[in-house]
Amino acid sequence: MSRSMALVAAAALIVLAALRTSPAAAGIQRGVRREVSYDGRALILDGRRRMLFSGEMHYTRSTPEMWPTLIAKAKEGGLDVVQTYVFWNVHEPVKGQYNFLGRYDLVKFIKEIQAQGLYVSLRIGPFIEAEWKYGGFPFWLHDQHMQRFVTRIVNMMKHEGLYYPQGGPIIISQIENEYQMLQPAFGSSGPRYIHWAASMAVNLQTGVPWMMCKQDNAPDPVINSCNGLTCGETFVGPNSPNKPALWTENWTSRFLTYGSDTQLRSPEDIAFTVALFLARKKGSFVNYYMYHGGTNFGRFASSYVTTSYYDGAPLDEYGLIWQPTWGHLRELHAAVKQSSEPLLFGKYSSFLLGQEQEAHVFESELKCVAFLVNFDKSQMPKVTFRHLSFQLAPKSISIISDCRSVVYETAKVKTQHGSRTDEVVQSLSDINTWRAFKEPIPLEVKKAMYTTSQLLDQLSATKDETDYLWYIVSHDYRAIGDDQLVLLNVESRAHMVHAFVNNQYVGSVHGSHDEGGNIILKARISLMEGQNTISLLNVMVGSPDSGAHMERRVFGIRKVAVQNGKQPQQVLNNRLWGYQVGLLGERNRIYTRVGLNSIEWETINDTTYHPLTWYKTKFATPAGNDAVALNLAGMGKGEVWINVESIERYWVSFKAPSGNPSQSLFHIPRHFLKPQGNTLVLFEEMGGNPKQIT
Repeated sequence: MSRSMALVAAAALIVLAALRTSPAAAGIQRGVRREVSYDGRALILDGRRRMLFSGEMHYTRSTPEMWPTLIAKAKEGGLDVVQTYVFWNVHEPVKGQYNFLGRYDLVKFIKEIQAQGLYVSLRIGPFIEAEWKYGGFPFWLHDQHMQRFVTRIVNMMKHEGLYYPQGGPIIISQIENEYQMLQPAFGSSGPRYIHWAASMAVNLQTGVPWMMCKQDNAPDPVINSCNGLTCGETFVGPNSPNKPALWTENWTSRFLTYGSDTQLRSPEDIAFTVALFLARKKGSFVNYYMYHGGTNFGRFASSYVTTSYYDGAPLDEYGLIWQPTWGHLRELHAAVKQSSEPLLFGKYSSFLLGQEQEAHVFESELKCVAFLVNFDKSQMPKVTFRHLSFQLAPKSISIISDCRSVVYETAKVKTQHGSRTDEVVQSLSDINTWRAFKEPIPLEVKKAMYTTSQLLDQLSATKDETDYLWYIVSHDYRAIGDDQLVLLNVESRAHMVHAFVNNQYVGSVHGSHDEGGNIILKARISLMEGQNTISLLNVMVGSPDSGAHMERRVFGIRKVAVQNGKQPQQVLNNRLWGYQVGLLGERNRIYTRVGLNSIEWETINDTTYHPLTWYKTKFATPAGNDAVALNLAGMGKGEVWINVESIERYWVSFKAPSGNPSQSLFHIPRHFLKPQGNTLVLFEEMGGNPKQIT
């Protein structure tokens, strides 16, 4: 960014002026002035400090038909705010061409939140991470300026009258996202950029505060906020006594990656960390990331991340209430709200009750509330507080209303445990209903899309418009003696490689989320005397979502070598390589109505299922209103479409340490379905059995 702009120093109380807009356009009654400000204790709405509980929901990870119910359940769960990122790469996939339709209709989503009486925390980014490919950046961006997009989003919100001073629900916005984690990689430019980004945002004059998460040195008047599991312990605190303690991401579980087992977080632990943040840090804003995770439709998940996103959140992937988490947090919100007055206005004090026990007290002239904390994970100590005896459960916080009676215990779950069941309503086992199309393997270098005498990077070639890039090379083989062992060695920075020699499959290799670096395929191969064709399908399973200099990362094949017996390796890197971007089925869009008729589909027999095969069938819409899922446990790896809509990638053959697939059920929003005659198309890389799909 070209230069740093001067920032206006914050006063003891930051008051952000109301936007100038016509009362008619903003839907505000004349004479009523709305404003958002903050001080060292809380966000202030219309002159009143507020204790706010927020839940993260991403409009891109559900459908507009789901939004009203999701928001209603969030409100019923005791939330005041819905927080969301803005996803740049869905809104501007091509530079200058914008998309705010369907599940990308940000304005409609915000207006639905407003209609249900909740506020909005808008995280414009534009870098968001969020386990979303390229962290929300469009692929075309690289090092171009972000100011244009941020300004466009802000002006869109202003035009629709959605900022709080205009009568709208947006009470706070976020600029940048966790930049501090990679700032050292940019040297002296890092701090200059942070000052520029803060100044740019503030100068847009939204009338509401701006925040930066995980940015301890956020310049005034931007508020620094915390992300993490235990911000009551890890947060350094506001960088000014005039700023409130905000927690922008309290992770309700762990996002799931292929090859991993689900890691759920207990409601007791979530409640403990919230109460500790309120007590120790005098927090007044807590956002659950995620409150509803949803579904990563359409290849937008980042590297190795599953289609299902934060399924263990208070509202699960399907929008169902996840008990007891939802209910336990709802009771926490109610207990805290009844003591908002001392929490926001009272005098704070803290002291030890024992070696691992603390008391945090907020007391005003009218009311008193105390948080009695026990960090001991095994003992149930009795403590004395204001001449009263309290027994504290292991690793728990008791909220003491009026400093006398227990109204909530984080370790005591009163909500009944729930369970989610699934029932098979249709089996797609009739072989006669299936048709197949074998994806052709490119065999001639000179007939490829383009050729060059070097190994190219995957994303530079595909522009991230497909997961697949074919590398094709010809190799002249001359046998030396009898029974010679020929070894093919392929090194790639991608996530998977499938290898074919003379149209025959010879092997695959893949990586994992937690093990970066090269993946190496070593396969014994048979070669014909003379010319042979080696066809390598390099595969991505999502793009990176974070880190410095993402535009410099490479994911292509780095080395290809053939070794004949004990002879020296023949490295093929500088041979003439042919490149084929994507699959023929993708280019023909055979998952669409027109594309389905562009190829010759064949019947399939009962025993042979080949890799790199497209399948199609039809199914009826299940009766009722329950959530619908596709069980792909019998498949391997690929992508699935329902009535043209991409349900995203599946990879059930990559087992977790438990021996189970990381995900085998894939959400089909009912809005994707027709009354009858739904078309299912899938591309299978490994050779799974479509007859087992239900």
